[in-house]
Amino acid sequence: MFCNQCEQTAKGQGCTVRGVCGKPPEVAALQDLLIHAIKGLSLYAHEGRKKGVIDPEVNVFTVRGMFSTLTNVNFDAADFEKLIKQCADLTARLKNKVAEAGGNVDFADPSANFQPAGDLNGLIRQGEEVGIASDPSAEADIQSLQQTLLFGIKGVSAYADHAYLLGKEDDRVFAFIHEGLSALTDKSLGLEDWLKLVLRCGEVNLLTMELLDAGHTETFGHPVPTEVPLGHKKGKCILVSGHDLIDLKNLLEQTRDKDIYVYSHGEMLPAHGYPELKKYDHFYGHYGTAWQNQKKEFAAFPGAILMTTNCIQQPKDSYLENIFTTGLVGWPGATHVENGQFAPVIERALALPGFPEDEDKGSVMVGFGRNAVMGVADKVIAAVKNGDIKHFFLVAGCDGAKPGRNYYTEFVEKVPENTVVLTLACGKFRFFDKKLGDIGGIPRLLDVGQCNDAYSAIQIAVALANAFECGVNDLPLSMVLSWYEQKAVAILLTLLHLGIKDIRLGPSLPAFISPNVLDVLVKNFNIQPIASPEEDLAAILK
Repeated sequence: MFCNQCEQTAKGQGCTVRGVCGKPPEVAALQDLLIHAIKGLSLYAHEGRKKGVIDPEVNVFTVRGMFSTLTNVNFDAADFEKLIKQCADLTARLKNKVAEAGGNVDFADPSANFQPAGDLNGLIRQGEEVGIASDPSAEADIQSLQQTLLFGIKGVSAYADHAYLLGKEDDRVFAFIHEGLSALTDKSLGLEDWLKLVLRCGEVNLLTMELLDAGHTETFGHPVPTEVPLGHKKGKCILVSGHDLIDLKNLLEQTRDKDIYVYSHGEMLPAHGYPELKKYDHFYGHYGTAWQNQKKEFAAFPGAILMTTNCIQQPKDSYLENIFTTGLVGWPGATHVENGQFAPVIERALALPGFPEDEDKGSVMVGFGRNAVMGVADKVIAAVKNGDIKHFFLVAGCDGAKPGRNYYTEFVEKVPENTVVLTLACGKFRFFDKKLGDIGGIPRLLDVGQCNDAYSAIQIAVALANAFECGVNDLPLSMVLSWYEQKAVAILLTLLHLGIKDIRLGPSLPAFISPNVLDVLVKNFNIQPIASPEEDLAAILK
């Protein structure tokens, strides 16, 4: 086993025995084998496009398959066995289509002619031979960029899958994913080729996030500022964690008259700001954080728990009977529900005790997407010109369990009172309930939404730059980002594609970035690791 795709990878180098996330080596091997198989599929998909052969089923399978290998999405070996065999079937079908169209189907890379073993143990053995560290002859900097591209594509695939579920897709996204994955089989490419592919990944991710943003806003409306209770109501309850708003919508419909309160958890917090979700009276409030106390929170929750996507720690056996998963999410021992039919979740919630009484734990504000922020743009611009607002900080990104993330709490606590903090993604749970007050009626802490809403934050920055007739890099805006998994890699590549400079990144730099590649990023973008909150604030505001 070797896995270095997340921030918490063992010793800052790579997990070689078992994933820090809890991923067993057998699952790691199966994930590597699935990626190997999808590379082969991508060779035919990329060639097929040259001949006008585009297979929608291949497109959707590719992004779903890649998404399933993200950190903390699926640890179920049986699921990967099915995906690998499905990939082999799709590859054989697509190969025939490409051949009939006159395309090249004579590829030397082993992935193009991959045949899955007949049983699970055989697949695991095959996977152990094709991991990302399986080619020791690869030059370190090229391997670093290859891994950056692979992990970026995983992030793009996740966003593309979210968008697809909301009816949004663009073949340019699928085409790049297939091109990028097929490029990973090409040993003739040099450093400049890989750098270009990595930055193109960021460009395609911007398009993908735009599709997802359109899916969210057209389906659920533009978020509006909304106060969300942190306590709970007496009664039966279901907790929803993850990202997929369409699952939440379906659950809310199916529990409308069941006397069950539905609570958000983690990245579902911003859902309360969407008009088409906040209209449900039984969608009451938010319970818990994203990472710090997650297992304790799940164990203490007196109802059913629905996990919709990744960024969730491996559940414990003691409460697995209360956990249900949807879509790509797979955990051995948890019940998987299909096609938005949540009757098993509802039945379990009704069987559990629920909360014995009401409890008030205060509230937080959400719903400051680009429409809401730009709706008061005149006040924001005036406050900057008057000197009331001196600086903006985008403190955003992933949360995680490894020590060091208290930096982000301390940073937000220590920013000057004449500054505004924008935030998004689960990293905000280090400080989301801080009462920072306001500047002339403008809240000093603005929750832009999920990591899936990074497009909204980018549009806010672009709109401010246009208003001040300057570039984004010339704004009084600093980005202080935390990363954990592969969606964050894709977003970082998007920021680099846009030419954003002076990003501070932590808690630690990616293990897959070689010293020479890091040097290129520093020279071209002045990307830098976080130091201490005091040091970074002093450097930013000097």
